[in-house]
Amino acid sequence: MNAVLVISGRDNVATALEPLEKGRTISVRDETVLVAEPIARGHKVALRAIGKGDAVIKYGSPIGTASCDIAPGTHVHTHNLASTRGRGDLGAAAVTGASADARHQLERPTAEPVE
Repeated sequence: MNAVLVISGRDNVATALEPLEKGRTISVRDETVLVAEPIARGHKVALRAIGKGDAVIKYGSPIGTASCDIAPGTHVHTHNLASTRGRGDLGAAAVTGASADARHQLERPTAEPVE
C-alpha cells in the first residue's frame, strides 16, 4: 500500500494514508521526498518547496496559499496554510490563483432575491 495519496501531477502536497515518521522516504511518481517531521494520518506533506504566497495544490485544485515558505517533506496544515475555501471575502481571484486583473471575469454575479 502507498503511504501517501496524490491524485494529480499538479499536486504539491500529498495526503498521508498512515502516520509518517521523521526520516522516512516516500516515493511519488519519479520523485522521493524525505519526511522532515512526524505527519499524522490524513494530514498533508509537502512534495516540493512551496514559496510564501504560492498556491497549495491538493487533488489538482488550489486549497489555499502558503503563509510562509514550506520545505519539502514538512507538514502542511493551518500553521503554514491560509485556506481560501469558503472565503467569500477573498473573491474568485484569490481562490483560483488568477491575477487581480482577471478578478472581474471570475466573480460570480450576485443572485437576485426570490420572492
